[in-house]
Amino acid sequence: MSNYYKPERKAEWNYGGSKWRLSRSKIDLFIECRRCFYIDNKLGTARPKGFPFNLNSAVDALLKKEFDSHRAAKTTHPLMKTYGLDAVPFAHVQMDEWRDSLKGGVVCEHETGMTVCGGVDDIWITSDNELIVVDYKATSKEGQITALDQDWHDGYKRQAEVYQWLLRRNGFKVSDTAYFVYCNASRDAEAFDGKLEFEVTLVPHKGDDSWVEGALQDIKATLENENLPAAAPDCDYCQYREAVGKKMYAYDKNGKMKSKQV
Repeated sequence: MSNYYKPERKAEWNYGGSKWRLSRSKIDLFIECRRCFYIDNKLGTARPKGFPFNLNSAVDALLKKEFDSHRAAKTTHPLMKTYGLDAVPFAHVQMDEWRDSLKGGVVCEHETGMTVCGGVDDIWITSDNELIVVDYKATSKEGQITALDQDWHDGYKRQAEVYQWLLRRNGFKVSDTAYFVYCNASRDAEAFDGKLEFEVTLVPHKGDDSWVEGALQDIKATLENENLPAAAPDCDYCQYREAVGKKMYAYDKNGKMKSKQV
């Protein structure tokens, strides 16, 4: 069996089990495809995951160290000054816990009976004591990144809005504007020389978390239903399962093509 993909999850980690939680990423999966969400959380078979991007992880780790130094000193980071943002990294006793999705992240016990959670990259605080949700992104693209203007950026926006909702549910005053610290690796250098140069920009997003409550109600109803939800029309995973299923059905248990009846 693969060391990376386990097709059968232990029942305690599925919906109704003692360890099941509704993470931010699971909420996004529900919006992307309800059938894949149901198969994952109710039936216990998740989509295979891609391998992690270690370069992105390295950028995240270095950014956290950098902002943590200003958190400890209660000082404004130069990037905040460049963009005229009156804020400092938020110092809170639970900060490390909120960042670690494996430890739960920011947690809310919802009225549906579901535990909702999500691990944030960072949180800043303004002089008006409003919390700002911050997410780190690393990429390499032509031109300066100044806006979330692509269709696939919708997932990034929902991500920030779920974090805003979670912090509000924990009693904090939260700014509607979240920020993405975007690190864009330059391709303009004449040589690699063993290093990458990044242009760092601060991209704002005015969030609206009003959709979250409705999504949670829909998620609860879906999980309580014994019927398999319809697949999203544009879900590549569901299209693959259906196509393979039809072809595999033509073979018997010994892997031989079933003889056609005349």
